[in-house]
Amino acid sequence: MTLDISQIIAEHQFGPVEGDWRPIFIAIAGGSGSGKTTIARSVVDLVGRDRVVYLQQDAYYRDQAHLDLDERVKINYDHPDSLELELLVEHLDALRNGQSIERPVYDFETHTRTAETYTLAPEAAVIVEGILLFADPELRERFDVRVFIDTEADVRLMRRLRRDIVERGRSLESVLEQYEKTVRPMHYQFVEPSKRYADLIIPEGANTGAIGTVSSMIRHFLAQRR
Repeated sequence: MTLDISQIIAEHQFGPVEGDWRPIFIAIAGGSGSGKTTIARSVVDLVGRDRVVYLQQDAYYRDQAHLDLDERVKINYDHPDSLELELLVEHLDALRNGQSIERPVYDFETHTRTAETYTLAPEAAVIVEGILLFADPELRERFDVRVFIDTEADVRLMRRLRRDIVERGRSLESVLEQYEKTVRPMHYQFVEPSKRYADLIIPEGANTGAIGTVSSMIRHFLAQRR
């Protein structure tokens, strides 16, 4: 089925109103390993990196440098309290007002923030991806379009295993232990219930249809501003 993007936007009144030249804010949420990052990065490439600010919620984990490493690994990183969501909200508001931000850089091997930050200037569109974007009301209301990637649990687990072992230097045992103790229960406590706040639910994870739909939404807004 072909989606009429202009009709969807008109019916739901997504995005800035006429005459409001602030960026459009799009959230891409879903469970860990659902395909959020693949979709977000593909959309950024299609729309153009010079027109989109791309933020990952994972960059906003709280700095745990004051704790010993043994204590850091025990933290529930799938609970909203592990994230400095107030800083993410502050950064989104700054981008909305045409100001640059200093995005944190997080080290997943040590569970600490590095001393470096990454400067991001405002663009016409802002894409944010993360598992808990819809769980916090103050953060949720910052977005014009809320997309939820709905992927089966076994597929998400396999993807998480590959990512955490290859990209984040984790052991198989530690990844499975974390999945059992925090990832799975937090998914059903926070992530899955937040799906009801989505404007668009995309099944089966990353696929060309999903990428095309989100890209078309952004292009529709950008075309209106010419």
